[in-house]
Amino acid sequence: MNIKVKGNLDIFVIHNTDEFEGEISEWNEVLIHGDPTGLKSFANLLIDIANFNQDIIDDKELPIGERQHIKLRPGLELSKSSTEVIVGRLDAKKTGKYYDRFISK
Repeated sequence: MNIKVKGNLDIFVIHNTDEFEGEISEWNEVLIHGDPTGLKSFANLLIDIANFNQDIIDDKELPIGERQHIKLRPGLELSKSSTEVIVGRLDAKKTGKYYDRFISK
């Protein structure tokens, strides 16, 4: 699968803490920012991986039970200020199974 992110795309995680009535809450947020070209390019990448038929890939390249994924790296596909990101399929090749840590909404 060809990885090409055009434009500018910045993806990073921020760690939040808030205190309310003595209780401290902590959570993380993933921020995805880009110029119009970068956001459209990222959207196309998501569509490409969603439409990708991972079942027809040679088993040596993507074994049965594995998932197609793409790594986006700071300074290459992403801005230098980004965090490395892996975008991947939830369903496994030829089995359709999801990984164990997945909890449906």
